[in-house]
Amino acid sequence: MSRQQSISVITLGIEDIARSKRFYRDGFGWTPVFENDEIVFYQMNGLMLGTWLKDKLAEDRGAPSAASSGGVSIAHNVADAAAVDALVGRLLAAGGSLLRSPDDPPHGGRRGYVADPDGHAWEIAWNPAWPMDDEGHVRFGL
Repeated sequence: MSRQQSISVITLGIEDIARSKRFYRDGFGWTPVFENDEIVFYQMNGLMLGTWLKDKLAEDRGAPSAASSGGVSIAHNVADAAAVDALVGRLLAAGGSLLRSPDDPPHGGRRGYVADPDGHAWEIAWNPAWPMDDEGHVRFGL
Protein backbone atom coordinates (compact mmCIF):
# COMPACT_ATOMS: atom_id res chain seq x y z
CA MET A 1 0.00 0.00 0.00
CA SER A 2 1.38 3.40 -1.04
CA ARG A 3 1.37 6.10 1.62
CA GLN A 4 3.07 8.70 -0.55
CA GLN A 5 0.76 11.70 -0.99
CA SER A 6 1.57 12.94 -4.44
CA ILE A 7 0.06 13.85 -7.77
CA SER A 8 2.31 13.33 -10.78
CA VAL A 9 0.22 14.58 -13.71
CA ILE A 10 -3.03 16.48 -14.14
CA THR A 11 -4.45 16.23 -17.66
CA LEU A 12 -7.20 18.55 -18.85
CA GLY A 13 -9.36 17.68 -21.84
CA ILE A 14 -9.44 20.48 -24.42
CA GLU A 15 -11.09 21.18 -27.78
CA ASP A 16 -8.38 23.19 -29.56
CA ILE A 17 -4.59 22.99 -29.03
CA ALA A 18 -3.79 26.51 -30.30
CA ARG A 19 -6.55 28.18 -28.27
CA SER A 20 -5.56 26.32 -25.11
CA LYS A 21 -1.86 26.99 -25.62
CA ARG A 22 -2.54 30.72 -26.00
CA PHE A 23 -4.28 30.76 -22.61
CA TYR A 24 -1.52 28.90 -20.77
CA ARG A 25 1.41 30.46 -22.63
CA ASP A 26 0.21 34.07 -22.91
CA GLY A 27 -1.93 34.15 -19.77
CA PHE A 28 0.16 32.28 -17.23
CA GLY A 29 3.42 32.72 -19.13
CA TRP A 30 4.15 28.98 -19.11
CA THR A 31 6.46 27.29 -21.63
CA PRO A 32 5.58 23.83 -22.97
CA VAL A 33 8.17 21.12 -22.39
CA PHE A 34 6.56 18.83 -24.97
CA GLU A 35 3.89 19.29 -27.60
CA ASN A 36 2.46 17.61 -30.66
CA ASP A 37 -0.84 17.82 -32.58
CA GLU A 38 -2.80 16.24 -29.69
CA ILE A 39 -1.19 17.17 -26.38
CA VAL A 40 0.91 19.83 -24.65
CA PHE A 41 2.80 19.27 -21.38
CA TYR A 42 3.95 21.99 -18.98
CA GLN A 43 6.48 21.24 -16.24
CA MET A 44 5.11 22.54 -12.96
CA ASN A 45 6.84 22.76 -9.59
CA GLY A 46 6.51 19.12 -8.64
CA LEU A 47 4.06 17.78 -11.21
CA MET A 48 3.22 17.88 -14.89
CA LEU A 49 0.16 19.60 -16.41
CA GLY A 50 -1.11 18.18 -19.68
CA THR A 51 -3.71 19.60 -22.05
CA TRP A 52 -4.95 16.88 -24.39
CA LEU A 53 -7.64 16.87 -27.06
CA LYS A 54 -10.82 15.60 -25.37
CA ASP A 55 -11.48 12.79 -27.82
CA LYS A 56 -7.91 11.50 -27.51
CA LEU A 57 -8.06 11.68 -23.71
CA ALA A 58 -11.36 9.77 -23.74
CA GLU A 59 -9.85 7.17 -26.08
CA ASP A 60 -6.82 6.76 -23.79
CA ARG A 61 -9.06 6.32 -20.73
CA GLY A 62 -11.30 3.86 -22.53
CA ALA A 63 -14.30 6.08 -21.80
CA PRO A 64 -16.76 7.27 -24.45
CA SER A 65 -16.30 10.96 -23.52
CA ALA A 66 -14.31 13.17 -21.20
CA ALA A 67 -15.93 13.91 -17.85
CA SER A 68 -17.20 17.40 -17.06
CA SER A 69 -14.87 19.58 -15.03
CA GLY A 70 -17.69 21.49 -13.29
CA GLY A 71 -16.97 20.07 -9.84
CA VAL A 72 -13.23 20.80 -9.86
CA SER A 73 -11.11 23.91 -9.61
CA ILE A 74 -7.35 24.14 -9.76
CA ALA A 75 -5.57 26.79 -7.69
CA HIS A 76 -2.57 28.84 -8.72
CA ASN A 77 -1.13 30.80 -5.82
CA VAL A 78 0.78 34.04 -6.35
CA ALA A 79 3.23 35.99 -4.19
CA ASP A 80 1.04 38.94 -3.17
CA ALA A 81 -2.46 40.42 -3.40
CA ALA A 82 -1.70 42.70 -6.37
CA ALA A 83 -0.50 39.71 -8.40
CA VAL A 84 -4.01 38.18 -8.23
CA ASP A 85 -5.57 41.09 -10.14
CA ALA A 86 -2.69 41.29 -12.63
CA LEU A 87 -2.78 37.57 -13.47
CA VAL A 88 -6.58 37.49 -13.75
CA GLY A 89 -6.27 40.34 -16.27
CA ARG A 90 -3.66 38.49 -18.33
CA LEU A 91 -5.71 35.29 -18.31
CA LEU A 92 -8.80 37.15 -19.54
CA ALA A 93 -6.76 38.80 -22.31
CA ALA A 94 -5.47 35.35 -23.32
CA GLY A 95 -8.96 33.91 -23.86
CA GLY A 96 -10.15 33.06 -20.34
CA SER A 97 -13.62 33.81 -18.93
CA LEU A 98 -14.20 35.55 -15.63
CA LEU A 99 -15.99 33.36 -13.10
CA ARG A 100 -15.46 35.57 -10.02
CA SER A 101 -13.85 38.99 -9.89
CA PRO A 102 -10.90 39.26 -7.52
CA ASP A 103 -12.00 40.02 -3.98
CA ASP A 104 -10.89 39.61 -0.37
CA PRO A 105 -12.54 36.54 1.21
CA PRO A 106 -13.50 36.57 4.92
CA HIS A 107 -10.69 34.14 5.79
CA GLY A 108 -8.06 36.56 4.44
CA GLY A 109 -5.98 36.94 1.33
CA ARG A 110 -7.25 37.66 -2.18
CA ARG A 111 -8.74 35.44 -4.86
CA GLY A 112 -10.46 35.44 -8.22
CA TYR A 113 -11.65 32.68 -10.56
CA VAL A 114 -11.07 32.36 -14.30
CA ALA A 115 -12.11 29.54 -16.64
CA ASP A 116 -9.76 28.48 -19.41
CA PRO A 117 -11.23 28.36 -22.95
CA ASP A 118 -12.49 24.81 -22.26
CA GLY A 119 -14.25 25.71 -19.01
CA HIS A 120 -11.65 24.43 -16.51
CA ALA A 121 -11.88 26.63 -13.41
CA TRP A 122 -8.70 28.21 -12.06
CA GLU A 123 -8.58 29.97 -8.71
CA ILE A 124 -5.90 32.66 -8.68
CA ALA A 125 -5.08 33.22 -5.03
CA TRP A 126 -2.84 34.89 -2.53
CA ASN A 127 -3.10 33.51 0.99
CA PRO A 128 -0.84 35.09 3.62
CA ALA A 129 -1.27 32.01 5.84
CA TRP A 130 0.18 29.72 3.15
CA PRO A 131 3.82 30.65 2.69
CA MET A 132 5.23 30.23 -0.80
CA ASP A 133 8.91 29.65 -1.52
CA ASP A 134 10.92 31.02 -4.46
CA GLU A 135 10.01 27.99 -6.58
CA GLY A 136 6.26 28.51 -6.06
CA HIS A 137 5.71 25.66 -3.58
CA VAL A 138 3.04 26.41 -0.97
CA ARG A 139 2.73 24.80 2.42
CA PHE A 140 -0.36 24.61 4.55
CA GLY A 141 0.26 27.28 7.16
CA LEU A 142 -0.84 27.19 10.76
